[in-house]
Amino acid sequence: MTQLDIKTEAVAIKNGDLNIDSYLAMPTEEGVFPAVIVIQEIFGVNDHIRDVTRRFAQQGYVAIAPAIYQRLDPGFETGYTAEAIEIGRQYKNQTKADELLSDIQATINYLYTLSQVKKIGVGTIGFCFGGHVVYLVSTLPEIKATASFYGAGIANWKPGEEGKATVNCTPEIKGTLYAFFGKEDASIPQEQVNMIEQALNNNNIPHKVFRYEGAEHGFFCDQRGSYNAEAAQDAWQKVLALFKSEL
Repeated sequence: MTQLDIKTEAVAIKNGDLNIDSYLAMPTEEGVFPAVIVIQEIFGVNDHIRDVTRRFAQQGYVAIAPAIYQRLDPGFETGYTAEAIEIGRQYKNQTKADELLSDIQATINYLYTLSQVKKIGVGTIGFCFGGHVVYLVSTLPEIKATASFYGAGIANWKPGEEGKATVNCTPEIKGTLYAFFGKEDASIPQEQVNMIEQALNNNNIPHKVFRYEGAEHGFFCDQRGSYNAEAAQDAWQKVLALFKSEL
């Protein structure tokens, strides 16, 4: 597909008293387009997440990346140092499932106010902690397609709810879910991937689970040392096919 010319802007999404800083990208041409929500890693809405958001716009989507750490550190974004990882994990551990669900619902509501957006449901894609978040929010009724990349903790943790696991929300998933994992991901044992796949199977959720040989955590991010070009390119084509078929 020919890449479209796009425009970008910073927007604030209202959710009650909270204004969620967000990065919006869309084609410049007139028309109505399906929408995609891009959920950050633990590193904030940084250059990589903005790049992914622009890539979707070039493919004919209205794409938006809301800051899911807005309550904790507005404007937070960082690179991939050991110190950055520690800070990002601290923020991740302070998030709460109900607030994440509320913020993504507010993002959907905002998208539906835009004349350029098709009101037929949205897609979500998330990486790292964002991969966990998109699994959680796939339970929202407007979400028709989910691409979850190496979401750690889905099988044994739920944000802000001790003793619970996000995988237990699987029966409530509304659309189709694709999950992407690296077989060399030290953060996500293959036993947990198996648990996620079994839950999707048991609940008859339309899904596919992809496991990439030789790929580590963060394999999609071309700004990280763990970038795996072959796996990333294959996964990108699968995501585009998913969104094309469902949105």
